[in-house]
Amino acid sequence: MQIYLNHLQANVSISNPMTPLTELSPIHEKNEYNAHTFKIGEKKVIYRQAKITPKKIGLFVAIWKRNKQGITQPYQTDDAFDFMMISVQTDKCNGYFLFPKEVLGSLGIISTNNKEGKRGMRVYPTLETDMNKQALKTYHSQISFFHVVK
Repeated sequence: MQIYLNHLQANVSISNPMTPLTELSPIHEKNEYNAHTFKIGEKKVIYRQAKITPKKIGLFVAIWKRNKQGITQPYQTDDAFDFMMISVQTDKCNGYFLFPKEVLGSLGIISTNNKEGKRGMRVYPTLETDMNKQALKTYHSQISFFHVVK
């Protein structure tokens, strides 16, 4: 995780370069996705690490939260965060997606007033030859938010 945070801090302008990361806090119940929250400057970031799945291309990541009754639900546009960072590591690439909250709402990933969001999603950091139509559409909607880490 640290390599992605260092890259974000040094190279991505969601704040001034080298703004310190603060309030790094693990979310224990989603530890298989290395779930954390942190701030960079005044921007709050939700972090997850995507997982390779055996039967489908792309990677999967759980992105739900629990409500006051303990039931899982999608994040919402009025939740207190600015970005969702999803790191990926495969044989072909190493990097992370950095999605602004507004983009997640427009893609239907987080809940808006008009539509319920999702509790998980697939991410596609590379173009594959055997992508179906939906995977290809998703790839094109995501790729501009992907940052390669070398």
